[in-house]
Amino acid sequence: MVASVYKWLKWSFPVPIIVLSMGFTLNHFPQKTISSAPHPLYISVTEMEYNATEKALEISCKVFTDDFEKGLAKANAAKVDMYNPKDKAVLEKQIADYIRKHLIIKVDGKPLTLEYVGYELEEQSTWSYYQVSKLTTAPKKVEVHSSIFYELYDKQINIVHMSSGGNRKSSKLDYPATELVFEF
Repeated sequence: MVASVYKWLKWSFPVPIIVLSMGFTLNHFPQKTISSAPHPLYISVTEMEYNATEKALEISCKVFTDDFEKGLAKANAAKVDMYNPKDKAVLEKQIADYIRKHLIIKVDGKPLTLEYVGYELEEQSTWSYYQVSKLTTAPKKVEVHSSIFYELYDKQINIVHMSSGGNRKSSKLDYPATELVFEF
């Protein structure tokens, strides 16, 4: 379990300190129990990048699938199975609506409308993808409101990375904080 959490997060921030401080070894849990074992961290990772060629802001959100199922179930008052959805179109709408409600982005003071692109499952995590087209200039100021899974966990951590013009900035929000700003 922790080995997979480490793999899942290793590109986001230095997790070994967290893993070691929790007293786990990287082989603490057998791989077979990963999807059924509760995970010790409640984290989302949002990656945003301004694509100057396409004049678009590209956004991806990575979350634990079991947390996403819980969040979607609570938001829609119905059980959600992301691995075997009854209706994939309904699930895609639920995903887009949830993220649009909990991830609000302003560029240079203007609120953006996230265009949902799709989602994919990767082991015990889910990636969902969005874009904002027609951004004619690189962002100078990016304001982010992220409250992903705050309705579920008071230990939720939301990590946000923003890249523009070859510069990458990162920040994290610990529950209950929801606001951050990147300036380029």
